[in-house]
Amino acid sequence: MRRFPAEWEKQEGILLCFPHNGNDWPGKYEAIQWAFVDFIKKISTYEKVFLVVASQNLETKVSGMLSLAHVDLSKIAFIRQKTNRSWMRDSGPIIVKNNGQNEALNFNFNGWAKYKNYQQDKLVPETVSKFLKIPLTQVMYKGKPVVLEGGALEVNGKGTLLTTEECLLDPKIQVRNKNYTKADYEAIFKEYFGVTNVIWLKDGIIGDDTHGHIDDLCRFTNENTIVTVVENDENSPNYKPLQENLTILENAVLEDGKSPRIISLPMPKKIEFDGVNLPASYANFLILNKYVLVPTFNDVNDSLALNSLAKCFPNREVIGISAIDLIWGFGTLHCLSQQIPE
Repeated sequence: MRRFPAEWEKQEGILLCFPHNGNDWPGKYEAIQWAFVDFIKKISTYEKVFLVVASQNLETKVSGMLSLAHVDLSKIAFIRQKTNRSWMRDSGPIIVKNNGQNEALNFNFNGWAKYKNYQQDKLVPETVSKFLKIPLTQVMYKGKPVVLEGGALEVNGKGTLLTTEECLLDPKIQVRNKNYTKADYEAIFKEYFGVTNVIWLKDGIIGDDTHGHIDDLCRFTNENTIVTVVENDENSPNYKPLQENLTILENAVLEDGKSPRIISLPMPKKIEFDGVNLPASYANFLILNKYVLVPTFNDVNDSLALNSLAKCFPNREVIGISAIDLIWGFGTLHCLSQQIPE
């Protein structure tokens, strides 16, 4: 019997991949590397970082950068694997409990059904599972591989999962699994995650390169509380979709038939760079054993988001990390990471 643990459950560590593809952050690659060092330092204060690096040379370089930042290298486990990109939430394995033991699931990453260069990323689940010495399962449905990304899924660990129709059911744009219905996905969620209840939201935020990932929209903060981003500017293209999602959540029920508690998070003001509208969202936070790391954007709403999340996590320190450079890669803290359950 499988179960997908909630992110706030006890973790052994966090899986990251040190950025080496400057094309993901054109013009900002140097800044990104140091932003990533700070990210690693925050995580490694209380738990282990499993850090994928593309080569021995990069491992040596990164070790030097981490030492300069006074990171305890005993908290860093390097995993050697060439990758196309660094988004471990999506290309890394999703680790579930199978009869109480960790099991890595390979959801057959295909570059978000958008990019052609993902062949090295496809190898990450196997390499990581071997390093962690846990079994790897290739996810199949009706005899065919299933394509899903971790950023498309949010669970409360008790049987409820959040996802979006835009990401999984669009018949034309970035189609992960052709002709799949809600019933097909819900059968997969039940078999591989132990999920008995799915809340389907509609559309994601503007600029999302993944076409509707849930981890830019709404997240569980405990088994019955959901935070969801809401746009207050009626002229924003995000206004109506986020209001529609809020209405769906307000009418939703959890696996026990009870209504979830819904808390709104603001959206930062529109961030544009080189003519591109970037998908900045406070919902892309990462829950750790002692901390919650929250992306911030040099915005007036940063403090509002941090205060709201601090109330949701009374037993954890809530810390803002500037993501104004990271978001140029179309993702921030949660997208870059994947938790390893204890």
